[in-house]
Order: sequence, then structure tokens, then C-alpha cells
Amino acid sequence: MEYFNTFGGNPVSSAIGKAVLDTIDNENLMLNARDSGDYMRMHRLKLQERFDIIGDVRGLGLFIGVELVKDANLTPATQEAQALIEWLKSRKILLSLDGRFNNVLKIKPPMVFTKDNADYFIEHLLRWLSHINA
Repeated sequence: MEYFNTFGGNPVSSAIGKAVLDTIDNENLMLNARDSGDYMRMHRLKLQERFDIIGDVRGLGLFIGVELVKDANLTPATQEAQALIEWLKSRKILLSLDGRFNNVLKIKPPMVFTKDNADYFIEHLLRWLSHINA
């Protein structure tokens, strides 16, 4: 079967792609993604030590998963994850759920996400975790 694509390689799409790559390079967005992601991961690992509901923290850069569990047997905390997503949404933080049981917070902010943005997220996550742990 022959492959055909009317958009492939046209001048406008090529110019847009080059402009995006130039911006990523000129604004050091890959380094920012790594640094901000490492910063968020460090804070989430600290939260994992304090709150048993965090079963695992995984990911690379700004693409991060936080698994929520009910107990030491790692029973998925699906309802709690959904409640957290809705609570964060009311505070203008948009996440989605992933995993077989929809109990993994899928965190994938844009490359321009900063440490200040991470602090805002961590602050709200800590508030929710403290509330349900009380």
C-alpha cells in the first residue's frame, strides 16, 4: 500500500516545526523540563515518605506518575484518585488518571512549567493529603 499525506513536508508545517524546535533550544526548555521535573519528583518522594496513600512515584522529566493505594497490599485507591483530580481541578490544576485501575495521577505539564508552578502543585497536593490523612 502506498503512503500518502497532504501535510507532510509542506513549507508552512516545516516552518512551524522549525520555530518550535528553535524556541525549545533558545529558551533551554529541555533543561527546564529536567530541572523542574527533578524538583517535583524530589518533593513527591518526600510526600511518599509521609503519606501511605502514595504507593509509587515514577517518571522522567515532567512526565510523572504518582500511584495512589489504599494499603500495604497496594490495593488501588481509584475513588480517592478521582476525588483528588476533582479537588485539584477546582483549584485550577488539571491532571488525568492512568493505569489499569485509574489510580495513577498522570502529571504532564508543558515544558515551560517552573519550580514556582511545582510549588503551587505540591502545596495543594499536601493540603489534600493532610486532609484525607486526618
